[in-house]
Amino acid sequence: MPKVDNAIIMAAGTSSRFAPLSYERHKGLTVVRGEVLIERQIAQLLEAGVPDVYIVTGYKAEQFSYLADKYGVQLVHNPDYLTRNNNGSIWAVRNIMRNSYLCSADNYFAQNPFEAQVDGAYYAAEYAYGQTAEWCMTEDADGFVDSVTIGGSDAWYMMGHAFWDEAYTRQFLSILQNEYDLPQTTQKLWENIYMEHLDVLKMRIRKYEPGVITEFDTLDELRLFDPSYVDNTRSEMVRRVAAELGVPEREIVDCTPLKDNTNEAAGFEFRCKGTKYCVLYANGVLQKVTD
Repeated sequence: MPKVDNAIIMAAGTSSRFAPLSYERHKGLTVVRGEVLIERQIAQLLEAGVPDVYIVTGYKAEQFSYLADKYGVQLVHNPDYLTRNNNGSIWAVRNIMRNSYLCSADNYFAQNPFEAQVDGAYYAAEYAYGQTAEWCMTEDADGFVDSVTIGGSDAWYMMGHAFWDEAYTRQFLSILQNEYDLPQTTQKLWENIYMEHLDVLKMRIRKYEPGVITEFDTLDELRLFDPSYVDNTRSEMVRRVAAELGVPEREIVDCTPLKDNTNEAAGFEFRCKGTKYCVLYANGVLQKVTD
């Protein structure tokens, strides 16, 4: 069984659905149940005996700089984080990946899922009972993933980290090198590339019990997982609009990002007591929105 060479934690993206919290602090640096998300994950990797941890930065990269001194991690900047999907982060560490964990900065692992030795490439998964919009996988008689669909029913779906062994890494990077400069590749997740090449990219499903791996895409989802955010979002923007409306922060719900025609953050929309509002960054004006 090969030893794990390193772990790559992807932290380059803007996590726009996590607005407005992600406008002020990178989502991976959110404090959840008393711990910073990415710090908890780094500690779990080191505890498991993973020798080297790399963090791929992009959006708000400067906020991660303290981790190099605190944990001895190495930071790799992805200069294309605004123009490419996460295949750009893979490209940024193409000379580093071998037998590597591939992680997201914003996952919360209730139990440590990492090991110092891993037998073969896998993608972590939890089981969906009934319909789901997640990326669902099936496996062949040998246990390898033989289909991936976006959405499904009663299926194992991608959730959390992946592990690439050296053979998988070589094959994936060869494909990525051939396709990287194609216009249609720019906005693909690495998982899109994987699902287009299942015949040669051999990976198993690592199955986890419900609740071991958690991710939250919105403030409302975070509040369900960590109720301390119900009345204290740690967001100056939410605090300001709540004060302007004369309501507690718990009344600010259904936050969604607003973007301008350059795809840059322009503000956010939310609901308060049944009324929809938006906050525009350009002038800080709080406006009612007609549905």
